[in-house]
Amino acid sequence: MASATAPTSLSLLKITVSSSSASRSRAAVLPFSYSGLRSSSSSGLRSLAFSAADPLTIRALSSSSSSRAKSNRGLVVSAVKKSVGDLSAADLKGKKVFVRADLNVPLDDNQNITDDTRIRAAIPTIKHLMQNGAKVILSSHLGRPKGVTPKFSLAPLVPRLSELLGIEVVKAEDCIGPEVEKAVAALPEGGVLLLENVRFYKEEEKNEPEFAKKLASIADLFVNDAFGTAHRAHASTEGVTKFLKPSVAGFLLQKELDYLVGAISSPKRPFAAIVGGSKVSSKIGVIESLLEKCDILLLGGGMIFTFYKAQGLSVGSSLVEEDKLDLATSLMAKAKEKGVSLLLPTDVVIADKFAPDANSQIVPASAIPDGWMGLDIGPDSIKTFNEALETTQTVIWNGPMGVFEFEKFAAGTEMAILGPVDCADHGMLQFCSKEASRPERQGCDNDHRRRRLSCSCGEGRSSKRNEPHFHRGRCQLGAIGRERASRSPCFG
Repeated sequence: MASATAPTSLSLLKITVSSSSASRSRAAVLPFSYSGLRSSSSSGLRSLAFSAADPLTIRALSSSSSSRAKSNRGLVVSAVKKSVGDLSAADLKGKKVFVRADLNVPLDDNQNITDDTRIRAAIPTIKHLMQNGAKVILSSHLGRPKGVTPKFSLAPLVPRLSELLGIEVVKAEDCIGPEVEKAVAALPEGGVLLLENVRFYKEEEKNEPEFAKKLASIADLFVNDAFGTAHRAHASTEGVTKFLKPSVAGFLLQKELDYLVGAISSPKRPFAAIVGGSKVSSKIGVIESLLEKCDILLLGGGMIFTFYKAQGLSVGSSLVEEDKLDLATSLMAKAKEKGVSLLLPTDVVIADKFAPDANSQIVPASAIPDGWMGLDIGPDSIKTFNEALETTQTVIWNGPMGVFEFEKFAAGTEMAILGPVDCADHGMLQFCSKEASRPERQGCDNDHRRRRLSCSCGEGRSSKRNEPHFHRGRCQLGAIGRERASRSPCFG
């Protein structure tokens, strides 16, 4: 329990909403171009730990002058084709195109798709390739199988894919090997072959070159349209690019990158960021960078307890990084120095154990008893956060507010979805975490409202230490012609 003289975080927890904010006009949702990213300064991206040489951001920088390009180590100045929209019919006709999509959809106990959002999101790229005479080899993962696991087969996706594409999608029984090679050889122009779950092979997540080479051997070029998994250096996202040229972005990936570039480079203000996740250490770069850019920073997730303890508050048995207490203090000081309103939750939902059936209660952030752990932000904090979001015109969200896998501790993450959804109805630009695309977390039953969100971040992990990430720039999408690709850590 905090002592009577312990400093409180109240000075950081509340902001005053300007009376003029209610009458301020809202910004329109940022438009995007399928043909490529808009020209943009690289400074905004670099401030969030993006490298100017990141192969996925090059298109946004391609109009930079040569002199400026030389000042950015590894910057590709000759990139001319980065998106599938830049490829001509001649580039595609008759070509075998390996398309990495994110078809990791939820299935019920009877293997029925309960939400097809991710499938529908991949359709524009696939149709474009079909219409230009390409032979589409579609690859994805589903779940986290340990070896070949029937319940994680992609077979249940075939009927819905066929319906949406208007053709009969062929399903391969594997993703590599002689039988797959035969299926590819029999594929007509405009046809689609769905490979089996790439994660049936442990080599996929290990990004083993030989496995990547086998995947690439059946195709002529590579299209990555899986933004949700592009941050992972796996064989089907990064490894294949070493063997397939050109390697370009799909329409979905391009769209999400458009949103990211616009949101970071020249945000409509006030600009707010919601950052969650379990550990301060994994978000240091993100938080420090955002403090240079945003007006309001909302923090949630397990990391908040390190901030609380740094202020002398008792946190019970909540997750704390003892070696990051000084860092938390310095980040709060930096926020004050920069004039950024840093909001920490004033109340939290605590549990007596880490389990969905744990006993829970809501307490002030300064009154967490021994033996209890914080697993979500409380209702007062949700209200305060929503009030803060109502004053903004741009919001970026990265990471959950609590252990959303357990229903008792999901309300904070629901807020991070519903707040932006409501604001998006008024035209606010949103750039949200992938949790918003999960059916159990969507919180809105209207596709029109859902489409106002740009849901583009790394795949969430269904575990105690769930922490999504933004794209890390590892998929090495290259230019046609001279290129100098490099890997760089990005937002996450």
